[in-house]
Amino acid sequence: MHNVTVVLILLLAVVASAFFSRLLPLSVPLPLVQIAAGAGLSYGFGMTVPLDPEFFFLFFIPPLLFLDGWRIPKSAFFRDARPIVTLAIGLVLFTVIGVGYFVHWLIPAVPLAAAFALAAILSPTDPVAVSAIASQSPIPSRLMHILEGESLLNDASGLVCFHFAVLAVITGTFSLLDAGVDFLQAAGGGVVAGVAVAWLIGVLNRWLVVAAGEDPGTQILISLLVPFAAYMAAEHIGGSGILAAATAGITMHYTDLVGRRLAATRMQRRAVWDTIQMALNGVIFVILGAQLRSTLEGLPQVAAELGLESAWWLAWYVLAITVVLSVLRFLWVWSSLKFTLFRKKDKDSATEKKPSILLMLVTAFAGVRGALTLAGILTLPYLLPDGGAFPARDLLIFLAKGVIMLSLLTASIALPLLTRDLDLRPEPAMGAGEGEARAAAAEAAMIRLRQINEEVSGSDDAGAEAVARVMELYQRRLDYGIREGEEAQRLRRLAESERSFRLEAIRAEREQLFQMWLADKLDDQVHQSLLRELDLIENALSRERGH
Repeated sequence: MHNVTVVLILLLAVVASAFFSRLLPLSVPLPLVQIAAGAGLSYGFGMTVPLDPEFFFLFFIPPLLFLDGWRIPKSAFFRDARPIVTLAIGLVLFTVIGVGYFVHWLIPAVPLAAAFALAAILSPTDPVAVSAIASQSPIPSRLMHILEGESLLNDASGLVCFHFAVLAVITGTFSLLDAGVDFLQAAGGGVVAGVAVAWLIGVLNRWLVVAAGEDPGTQILISLLVPFAAYMAAEHIGGSGILAAATAGITMHYTDLVGRRLAATRMQRRAVWDTIQMALNGVIFVILGAQLRSTLEGLPQVAAELGLESAWWLAWYVLAITVVLSVLRFLWVWSSLKFTLFRKKDKDSATEKKPSILLMLVTAFAGVRGALTLAGILTLPYLLPDGGAFPARDLLIFLAKGVIMLSLLTASIALPLLTRDLDLRPEPAMGAGEGEARAAAAEAAMIRLRQINEEVSGSDDAGAEAVARVMELYQRRLDYGIREGEEAQRLRRLAESERSFRLEAIRAEREQLFQMWLADKLDDQVHQSLLRELDLIENALSRERGH
């Protein structure tokens, strides 16, 4: 019963913080308000939140990464694959080496392998926190897509490095060859498991829908189970469950489009997933705030173990590590993005487009740490195989929590200031624009209506008249008024035929949009926007028909 009460209080804190953040006179990112709410629960009410790292990984991380993979614009993701990979893998390795040696130099009491473990778990970034902060800052959409893609992939690479660093502390040995092989196995297994689970569930689901019909509630429940199935399947075969969940989300996007779900299913599912995302993200940051009291109360003991005269030295360690993380990220961005992201010649000049220093600073400060770092650092073992304590465990946990909160605070202050004078260039066009897409979809609808007109012409006068009405005034709602007798029955048949043919026209529009998107002739965002518009119309028409 206690756990249920804690969950309800956490959800209430998420709701209250969402309202409170809007009432503040200053623009404060929601994650910071939620951390403050958690700290208030801890200090004001003495509330403690039990946190099992394994449960945390299984319950929180897979659905959030699955949703990120599902919703990230796929055309932008594959277009910017090079900078995303360099950030997600190259920057992680660069961070592990640089920060690992720095921490060992800064705090000699921390063994090098343990310092590498801390650096590895600090390397993944949190897209949730960045998105919350970016809502107050005009970060270019292309850069935001790159940051989202980076966070999808660097979770797996950071966790693999963390795993090998911890293993090196426990065994006292490290093999670069074995680490490389295991990394490929974890990444490959995660990708294969994610694709296989999402594809298999998609095939079985389509077969069940054909056999028994589509129920929106059942479809939503299936989508909620997919990330957990992918995560557990990958972990069972020794792959990366986190990468499997993200890959399953990307795959589910394609299988969902091919499966052609009902408009009601897509609309209700979108609302459910939005709610789940808000709840899980909020609870994570509230839990982080609730951990603040126990962390601060343990500082004197940690300082005494290190032989420090004052616990304030630990705060300086957090600041130094956060600064080094930002500097290393800026150096990597400066040396890699300028040769991958904007290395395209302008059509009107022979000069190369290069990212400005301001844009690279925005990219560097956007590397906010969050949920994965918190969950990962808490999995450090208490004891070594020989019975000795894991070296500097409490210190590493404090440093990780401190970097999370300081990076959030720094980004909240720096990003609005840096983006204030940022030159936002127009994003490169991805295929057809919205106007062209609407014209192509309407033309596809007219072609389908002409086909129906030829089929019903001469055999069904009411059907032919309905088709003519739809073709002349597409999407127009008719007000038939109140009629009696045979005229009322004729108008009801006419209205039913018109709705049926409008639904056929909408399906033709959706199919045309899908084919344009599949052929890379339509941007993801435009595609999703037009699909939502068609879903609203189709759902309204279906309700009129009593479906």
